[in-house]
Amino acid sequence: MQKVIINNLTENENREICDLISKISPYIRFVGVISKTGELLSHFRRENITPLLDQKRTRYQFAQIAIKTELEEQFDDQLGDTEFVWEERTKIQTIAFAISSKRIWITIEKNVIRSEMLRIIDSCLPIVKRYS
Repeated sequence: MQKVIINNLTENENREICDLISKISPYIRFVGVISKTGELLSHFRRENITPLLDQKRTRYQFAQIAIKTELEEQFDDQLGDTEFVWEERTKIQTIAFAISSKRIWITIEKNVIRSEMLRIIDSCLPIVKRYS
């Protein structure tokens, strides 16, 4: 059985999400609202930082997030909806939150301690819930 959830956030709401999350921590580098098709709907990028991905690879990253989101939805009936995914890489940490079929994708400096990461996650959850 296919689950259909429609949550059409407005352009303004997408911007609000990015703005609210960007203020949680100075270690947040980037916040993006990504559509089901991998389109970047709104974003925040901290000033004075160099992006780790060029424009082409950034588009690939967003497409990969969209594909992963669709694949994860296949397990929602049995496992429950995805609330967030935390990924640690050697150069960066990312968190992805679900709002319907969209993803809020956040990149955070690698050197952030786990307690700060947990604080960021805990601070994002009420924002995500408000717009879900």
